[in-house]
Amino acid sequence: MKGVYLNKIGNYLDQEVEIRGWLYNKRSSGRILFLLIRDGTAVIQGVVFKNDVTPEVFEAARSLTQESSLIVRGIPKEEKRAPGGYELSVTDLEIVQIAAEYPITPKEHGVEYLMNHRHLWLRSSKQRAVMLIRNEIIKASREFYDDRDFVLIDAPILTPAAVEGTTTLFETDYFDEKAYLSQSGQLYMEAAIMAFGKVYCFGPTFRAEKSKTRRHLMEFWMIEPEVAFIDMDENMELQEEYVTYIVQRVLENRAEELQVLERDLDKLENIRPPFPRISYDRAIEILRDKGAATEWGQDFGGADETIIANEFDRPVFVHRYPTEIKAFYMKPDPLRPEVVLGSDLLAPEGYGEIIGGGERISDPEFLLERIRRHSLPEENYAWYLDLRKYGTVPHSGFGMGLERAVAWICGLPHLRETIPFPRLINRIYP
Repeated sequence: MKGVYLNKIGNYLDQEVEIRGWLYNKRSSGRILFLLIRDGTAVIQGVVFKNDVTPEVFEAARSLTQESSLIVRGIPKEEKRAPGGYELSVTDLEIVQIAAEYPITPKEHGVEYLMNHRHLWLRSSKQRAVMLIRNEIIKASREFYDDRDFVLIDAPILTPAAVEGTTTLFETDYFDEKAYLSQSGQLYMEAAIMAFGKVYCFGPTFRAEKSKTRRHLMEFWMIEPEVAFIDMDENMELQEEYVTYIVQRVLENRAEELQVLERDLDKLENIRPPFPRISYDRAIEILRDKGAATEWGQDFGGADETIIANEFDRPVFVHRYPTEIKAFYMKPDPLRPEVVLGSDLLAPEGYGEIIGGGERISDPEFLLERIRRHSLPEENYAWYLDLRKYGTVPHSGFGMGLERAVAWICGLPHLRETIPFPRLINRIYP
């Protein structure tokens, strides 16, 4: 008999089916056993009546422990009171393995304990909900860019140079040369747009930031589109279309998971364009009015971003940051060179920056000047300078940190639950 998946069980009502999975929970009522069985796609309640199965099957069912693996045969039927809306009348049961005493129970466990058992914690309902929403965001992202004729270009993980500054690089030996784990695929996307017009990459990025805040991971995933011939304003329009799209897709397809996480849906349903846009100057005024000590010329910390975002009911763009606090490739505003044509998108509800982007410098001489000003090794950027010599064009792009978007959409307080196996300053296990 061919096994069926529980998320398709409605197609097999009143037929004998085979379910392959794990015991999520069990309770008994005399001569009846209730087995909650999960197979990775959904959960179903299996009912074992003592009089309807052999003594061996009933005893096997009684012996099951939490997370034991099993193969169950039975007949599904609709049952609105049961988890998932279906119930399975069990006719046969085969044990694959009786699990040892499971270390994660309904009682409260500390964060460090749960992180040490992350490989098992992923099986819990809330962690599964987060991963399914993460998966939905990834699917929606690919569809959004594919439908708009973007070309997916894979950026290298090992690079010879920095993108976001030299102080947060993970260095490694590359056959007696220095190489670094990628901080971003952006520079390579700038090369790719000269061949394809509009591209994006999606992959892991690394930052050796000695930070223990709830908003930082050492390894995270970035979605980075880049487009030729668009300016900062068009770049922001693309961002708000994209963010709206992924939020709406999660609301449409992952309502059950949002309910498991007890997410306030009203906050997400309000995410529609246009998003408000304010200058860095205006953001500084807001901070001063709220009593913050941040001065013009300083970058915003998490607390600053929260204050600013709390003024709005949807994501807000902050644009034209001071040139000196932004990356070497950011194009200064021709009308005001002390600020750049870049923006950050701050999520509401205290989640802070989820996207950073802007226009890139297209003039080769000015770009070389900026590389020198940032004390970067010119020889490592020779190829990047080439892009400005052979058909340079105005261009813009951005990067969205997947985990920050997941945290915001799921309503999670810390990034460590947004990625299957988080890498933190004090954690590389498991």
